[in-house]
Amino acid sequence: MTLGFPDGFRWGTATAAYQIEGSTTADGRGPSIWDTFTARSGLATGDPACDHYRRYREDIGLLSELGIPYYRFSVAWSRIMPDGRTVEPRGLAFYDRLVDALLENGVTPMVTLYHWDLPEALQAEGGWPNRELADLFADYALTVHKVLSDRVQQWTTINEPFCAAFIGYGNGDHAPGIQDEGAALVAGHNLLLAHGKAAQALRSDGGEQEVSIVLNFAPVLTDVDDAAHREAARKFDFLHNRFFLDPLLGRGYPPELLADLAHLGTLEPAIADGDLEIIAQPLDVLGVNYYAPARAMPLEDPEADSNCPLPGLRGMDVQPPRGELTSLGWEQRPECFTELLLWLQEHCDGLPLVIAENGAAFEDEVVEGRVHDEKRVRYFADHLAAVHAAIERGADVRGYMAWSLLDNFEWAMGYTQRFGLVHVDFETQERVLKDSALFYADVVARNGL
Repeated sequence: MTLGFPDGFRWGTATAAYQIEGSTTADGRGPSIWDTFTARSGLATGDPACDHYRRYREDIGLLSELGIPYYRFSVAWSRIMPDGRTVEPRGLAFYDRLVDALLENGVTPMVTLYHWDLPEALQAEGGWPNRELADLFADYALTVHKVLSDRVQQWTTINEPFCAAFIGYGNGDHAPGIQDEGAALVAGHNLLLAHGKAAQALRSDGGEQEVSIVLNFAPVLTDVDDAAHREAARKFDFLHNRFFLDPLLGRGYPPELLADLAHLGTLEPAIADGDLEIIAQPLDVLGVNYYAPARAMPLEDPEADSNCPLPGLRGMDVQPPRGELTSLGWEQRPECFTELLLWLQEHCDGLPLVIAENGAAFEDEVVEGRVHDEKRVRYFADHLAAVHAAIERGADVRGYMAWSLLDNFEWAMGYTQRFGLVHVDFETQERVLKDSALFYADVVARNGL
């Protein structure tokens, strides 16, 4: 039996600039916060990554060979504006060539303006806790739009503001590596404000475009259905999922969430008059990233230390994942994907959805030039079936972008985790299609499982 997807369903893959491009000093590119963070931390860096800056035609050829019609990629602010303000024509010209090459190969480009690589020059001015960045980001968005909008119709402002704010400025596991829970909340608000101002800038420039933002969601599970566990789940859900979603929908921050965070005293003072109206620009589509659920539990002592990675939450903890895990230790629960999409369909009043990222890291078995990744094939099959189930039950899901086209630089994990459909030998830069790439190409060709 074939699980067929709707006519016109968008099939694609996704990447991010810092994870694949390399060439971090080429053609006037300025340092980003990830260059500084990895150098300071002694971690592996994003250079050469996949050397995509020089090998982009080869990578686009892989998309064409696989018959994948959409490609979601990010542009690097620090390559286009090394200081966050001044245009470097050579950097902008790279994306001009990239878009042309995609179209020449029958691939539709989908542009993401920000995937975490803030210019270091702007971090020196305070980074995302500095609300001036919202206006600078809008200027940057308009600059890119003026060059590419004659060929690009699908625009995402920001990818996963949750990670940029809460992991970058909260627990410090990501660049810029700051541990300040109060600043993380302000950064989250300013990222939403930047989205709203960028959406206004894109639409002010004319033309037909589809404007979106991409959020990462973690459905919350509990082991016990009682008041204490339900409250722990609510706290996690409101901060992880609804902190960013509800203001985008014009509902502001949930009052319960503001109460949860009041002891930090930073979020509400950061919300200026008119901010919530700017944030709530109409969305043409919502980008949904899903990888795994989270498991919440209450803490008897609200002041006790917690494993919860979210800033400011008291009286709750996050349990370890269980069952079948990916190599990153993420729990595999495709049924949670179905329920998430159905919840979003209801909570967002029917706003169209596109899966902007979904995928898994596993160890690959390389045998005689073939890359066998049975676990990843099964992961994609199970999660695509979960998306299909949601569509069958009424969710308006318009597309699916597999994460990721290439094995790449996996942020603080360096090159130890492989998400790609295409195996990359980071010593030789040789690309080899994995079994999962062939599986996904078949799904695309059939428009179904």
